[in-house]
Amino acid sequence: MAGAAEQRRLAAVVESWLGRPVLVIGDAMLDEWRFADSDRLCREAPAPVLTLRRRIAAAGGAANTAVNLAALGGRAALVAPIGADVAGDELHDCLDRAGVWDRTVSQPGRPTPVKRRLLAADQILLREDSGEPDGFPADAVARLLTALACATEELRAAADGAAPTLVVCDYGLGALNAPVRDWLVRNRDRFATVALDAHDLADWRGLAPTVVTPSFAEATRLLARTAGPASGLHLDSSEQAAPEPPDLAIGVAPGPAGEPTTAEEQGRPAAIRTGVTVPVGTGTAGGPDRVVLAESQLATLRERTGADVVAVTLDTEGAVVGGADGAPSRSRTTPVPASHAVGAGDAYLAAMTLALAADAPLSTAAQLAQLAATITVSGTGTCVCQRDSLLAALSAEEETPPDGAVVDPGQLAVLVDEARRAGRSVVFTNGCFDVLHRGHVRYLEQARQQGDLLVVAVNSDSSVRRLKGPDRPVNPVEDRVAVLAALGCVDHVVVFEEDSPTALIETVRPDVYVKGGDYPSELVPEAPLVRRLGGEVRTLGYVPDRSTSAIIERIRAQTAGEVLGRAPLPTESVNRGPFLTGKRP
Repeated sequence: MAGAAEQRRLAAVVESWLGRPVLVIGDAMLDEWRFADSDRLCREAPAPVLTLRRRIAAAGGAANTAVNLAALGGRAALVAPIGADVAGDELHDCLDRAGVWDRTVSQPGRPTPVKRRLLAADQILLREDSGEPDGFPADAVARLLTALACATEELRAAADGAAPTLVVCDYGLGALNAPVRDWLVRNRDRFATVALDAHDLADWRGLAPTVVTPSFAEATRLLARTAGPASGLHLDSSEQAAPEPPDLAIGVAPGPAGEPTTAEEQGRPAAIRTGVTVPVGTGTAGGPDRVVLAESQLATLRERTGADVVAVTLDTEGAVVGGADGAPSRSRTTPVPASHAVGAGDAYLAAMTLALAADAPLSTAAQLAQLAATITVSGTGTCVCQRDSLLAALSAEEETPPDGAVVDPGQLAVLVDEARRAGRSVVFTNGCFDVLHRGHVRYLEQARQQGDLLVVAVNSDSSVRRLKGPDRPVNPVEDRVAVLAALGCVDHVVVFEEDSPTALIETVRPDVYVKGGDYPSELVPEAPLVRRLGGEVRTLGYVPDRSTSAIIERIRAQTAGEVLGRAPLPTESVNRGPFLTGKRP
């Protein structure tokens, strides 16, 4: 977790948005979860026989965004069309229980969209979608616009005249048709902060939102649809063999109506060019390829959407966020089963919106948004982040290991997992660190700058002897780790017995693996493993003329001179001696 001062600062932002008025408009739906047991196959077909045990109904889509806003402490009002049916009644109940101001518009004859999921052993076996509407008659649109105008003034009055925040959730179910979009664009100045989550961002260019939160597939689709002939955004020639519909032409299937698309569900572009070829989806879970592409296109996405802030969500890989300053930031998360992540994007959107509405810095808003999404995915069901849970996650104290920063591999795994849940990136490096010198310190300081948490793995005494010879190490491992742990740039120190840190790398799964040297990262032996795990490899140069071997030889030379009763050898002769092999600790 973050330090105490940082925790207090983040908690203060959460406190500051308490009661902030937020109007949500968009496509609302009901999420239905049916949990079953199965212990045999049926005779009629190779299918499991299910025994239903319980059923849960929850708000979905725009309704779940409103529920998350209310749960986090905002004053949320929802304007959305809902059918006059049983599913609509259940959705009203969900909103009432969550404390959302229910300003939905009932439309007889219009079914309420429902997503029914059937699970056994925490595995989704089947999803049934129903209630997709055909459109809105003119009188229904008029009632929706009236409800929108009234809710806006109601929230303004509740906030003593302050402009409310607006959240738009457009999942393609028709609630946000042209007349509604036109009203929102014309009345943009009635809202302070505007957040937009939309299947098709191209429809909303005139809104000038504060923040947009597209999935990777949605961002890619926007870039492809709005690319001009000189934009440099096009498919690799190998992908242009056959004409296809617009979405399929970029390797992304059209998203199902009523839900945000994700790269995992809809596929990833095979080879998109933005001036140069950037292969996407060739690494583990898309790995660094999607991150590189998202970071490279943040400025273009801001220009195409008119947004101040763009947060490209990367499902299991966190998010890439960029604002007007042009400096992208990356937040990370811990992968979970898909059944645990339904609605996590709504929690992310809600926390991001509230933080920006409270004038928090973008980096703070991104960190809180990722944390809100991460702490909601511990179990199956539609994700809702409670304000108390977010504050508890911010104030939770880490279990202090027995020797402070010195940990064993098991403790390290827990600490790294906690760091990732807080949206922090992990940097990993390793070495003998026998005689700590200025070069080491500078190297470790530079390594710490590559991320949020630095883990240093240290070779055991027996491992050093195998690598360096029988006269090493000079300092036992207890002394070496104690000195490293005392450095302010080092967060955790762990000892490994093997000659290679590969087992620890598999445990830590570092976001950045750092080694010292002037050689390219491709020559680092651990590089293939790190990249397979989704990390990056970076090499940092050493401080010139600083080497453990040189220091040890200088000490030996001086000692030999004193024993023989003559002046110690000059440093220059040692530096040119046979003991310098070019190896670094």
